[in-house]
Amino acid sequence: MTDINKRVGLNIRKFRHKKGWTQEGLSLETGLHRAYVGQIERGEKNIGLKNLEKISKALDVKVTKLLE
Repeated sequence: MTDINKRVGLNIRKFRHKKGWTQEGLSLETGLHRAYVGQIERGEKNIGLKNLEKISKALDVKVTKLLE
């Protein structure tokens, strides 16, 4: 697990929780598989730019906020 994967995953989880969404809810909003969302949040997967953009739009946060 790289630091950036872990950091992005934790940020996604934080903003998802602020919305009150489950991983399933985020997956429904983005069209991504729930298991994939879980792997991203745990830092197990490298997330592609298109998927990062989908998630940032669904969470209504800038991509840069997910990278902090």
